[in-house]
Amino acid sequence: MLEDDAALALRALGWILSDEPRAERLLALTGLAPDELRASLGEQATLAAILSFLTAHENDLVACADALQVPPAALAAAAERLEGQPSEGTIA
Repeated sequence: MLEDDAALALRALGWILSDEPRAERLLALTGLAPDELRASLGEQATLAAILSFLTAHENDLVACADALQVPPAALAAAAERLEGQPSEGTIA
């Protein structure tokens, strides 16, 4: 399941990076420089941070979910699993 979550996080990152102000906000909130982000994409903590960034901003969460054609709850559940927290409920 974590492989699916990682793939979803990478797809979400693509969506985040498609908008420069949103991408800059991600970098500011994570404290990562672009090269550091790129170098850490294989790390579960980075992937969790990408999805957590979305879950902290409902408008972005909903817009990203629409763009990726997944329910917002799927992004939130993937974030929880990547963070090592149990997911509550089921993914619609």
